[in-house]
Amino acid sequence: MTPLPKLSAPACRALTAAGVAFLEDLSRISRKEAAKLHGMGPNALTKLDAALAEAGLAWRQE
Repeated sequence: MTPLPKLSAPACRALTAAGVAFLEDLSRISRKEAAKLHGMGPNALTKLDAALAEAGLAWRQE
């Protein structure tokens, strides 16, 4: 399992509350769903986009 990139504390709490512990877990949710999480900002989403692309993974399609 691939660890998540370094994110702000609010973004980390939001992902933890959504059941996301590893990068692979993000494939279960869409980017739109992630953006709606309280504490997720544009900077965190940009970092997650880059980390997913680097790992050859993607957000769930809507």
